Amino acid sequence: MRKRSIAFKLGLYFSLALLAFALVAGSVFFLLFKKQNITLTQKQLEDRAAAIANTFGTFISAEGSGGGKHGEGNRGSGTGSGGGNGLGYAAYIRFLDDIAMADVWVVDADHNLVTPTTHEGHQAPASTYNYADLPADAETVVDQAFGGQVTASEGFSGLLNTPTLTVGAPVRDSSGNIQAVVLLHSPVEGIESAANEGFRTLAISLCVALVIGIGFAVLLARSFTKPMKEMQVMAGRLAGGDYTAASHIERQDELGQLAGSLDTLSHQLKLSSEEHERFQKMQQTFFSNISHELKTPVTVLCGSLEALAGGVVTDPDQVAAYHQEMYAESLALKRLVNDLLDLSRLQNAEFRLNLERVNLCDIISEVRRSAQNMAKEKELTVTTEMDTGLYFMQGDYLRLRQLLMIAMSNAIKFSPGGGQIEMCLSENILTITDHGCGISAEDQKHIFERFYKTLSEENAEGTGLGLPIAKEIAERHGIGLTVTSEEGQGTTVTLELPGKETATV
Repeated sequence: MRKRSIAFKLGLYFSLALLAFALVAGSVFFLLFKKQNITLTQKQLEDRAAAIANTFGTFISAEGSGGGKHGEGNRGSGTGSGGGNGLGYAAYIRFLDDIAMADVWVVDADHNLVTPTTHEGHQAPASTYNYADLPADAETVVDQAFGGQVTASEGFSGLLNTPTLTVGAPVRDSSGNIQAVVLLHSPVEGIESAANEGFRTLAISLCVALVIGIGFAVLLARSFTKPMKEMQVMAGRLAGGDYTAASHIERQDELGQLAGSLDTLSHQLKLSSEEHERFQKMQQTFFSNISHELKTPVTVLCGSLEALAGGVVTDPDQVAAYHQEMYAESLALKRLVNDLLDLSRLQNAEFRLNLERVNLCDIISEVRRSAQNMAKEKELTVTTEMDTGLYFMQGDYLRLRQLLMIAMSNAIKFSPGGGQIEMCLSENILTITDHGCGISAEDQKHIFERFYKTLSEENAEGTGLGLPIAKEIAERHGIGLTVTSEEGQGTTVTLELPGKETATV
């Protein structure tokens, strides 16, 4: 199935909306214009009918004041138009009919209908319409006009065989008495023709406006979908693994927010990719290091066992030396395995510490005693200084002791003989300071990486897992662990402890 673009759909929707608006606006305009045209025509007819009625009233008054001469001549010339004035009425009506540009009829007081065709010259009546032929609606107009009202109706349309608007107006003589009614007819066809002409003009205007509007709608739809296409290209690049892709779209609307979210996603994917690559390198380095660390003791053990099993070494003293070497290598292997297990457990989110309320001061004292025994060989002095004897906190006693022992073991390892190591607890800061060879700035960047060891004689037997284990223990307890050092001056391990708990009796 063929897919249609959003730009096409938006353009189509905008065009349909414009078309619907044009149709509704055109229809409403046509109806209102036609109604207004009819109202205006009716008002004009009413004004003309009133003017004709006034003129005709003056004519009637003049006819009545001319003695009998004029009347007698008329009576001798025609019949059937009320009082012998039919011929004069007809001539005058024809005159009014010509200047009014509409059909003018007159209904006298005796309900005789006089039209321009009622009398032709001095011939006998040639009436086309009779009052009796008027429909009920038409009679209502005549009756209301005789009642003194100016009224309008389309009731004469059936009689005239064409849609017609008729206005009736009373004719008053000089005394104000209603002597007749003037009926003014105007075909509705002319009104509808004007309305149709107006509608055609509007339709042409709307078509032109619609074409222009559709053009603008297409341009608007394209400008609206342009950033979406750019984001589509960006999403394709992200799907292809190019995490440097960026939208470069700056808008203050929902599309701008979406573009910003895509840029953020791209940045996060880039960071995740870099982290993944770094993790893979660390993993490769880890396996390489652990293989190397395991290779040495295993090689020594295998070589010693081969020598003993093959009878190469038979001297009791040499056999004892081989046994001692094998024991030392097995201890190193055991220590390495234990460190790996500890690090693996601590890095496992499901591994739970044995948390309880412990007094850190007791742990510090115990570590000092153990460290003092370890430091006897190098004649080192281990001192402690605490501003309190009670520092309660939630922690795993054995893991906290392991953390401090790792720091203390490194301090002993890198301190010169006869030196001093200080442990100081002040408020929530615990420091372990030695005055040994220190750590270079370059090495300080990697001291918490697994299997990373400084290339020094003092660290020949290290596994490179001590500080990573200490870091994991510190993080599990919410302790901030930092190491500051200066070559030739010594090293300080700083533990920023969580707030201590209130002692209870």
